[in-house]
Amino acid sequence: MSQIISFSADKYFAGILEDLIEKSGYQNRSRFLRDAALYFSEMQQRGDLEDMKDDEVVQGHLIVYFQHGIESKLLSIRHSTEIDVATNNHSSLKQSHTCVNVMQATGPAGNFREVIKQLKNTSDVDKVVFISAPLRDQGCC
Repeated sequence: MSQIISFSADKYFAGILEDLIEKSGYQNRSRFLRDAALYFSEMQQRGDLEDMKDDEVVQGHLIVYFQHGIESKLLSIRHSTEIDVATNNHSSLKQSHTCVNVMQATGPAGNFREVIKQLKNTSDVDKVVFISAPLRDQGCC
């Protein structure tokens, strides 16, 4: 069920709001504002992975773009006790001539930082990205 919420904004912000929404790929102002508020709130509460306490448990997706030859390194991460990898998906990206593994994982922020550091310092790893799952107290699962 929807609820209408209104707020005041200065003229400058009101003037650029539609442009921000469009440039962000949204077609719906309410969804843009909802997502912006949730993202801002999460960053204020938790911060980026680099800012989190070492023992704070985080969930998300570790995305690794690489060239063949590091599969044993990825396998050791998937079977380590540093992070708990629930799923792993491997794809070959033909256009960019690279492979990508997407690992859905849970673990302490400090362990994720260490795994990312190891991967970034591994030959034939092109890019490593971590996307944390949103904070929710309740929901579908």
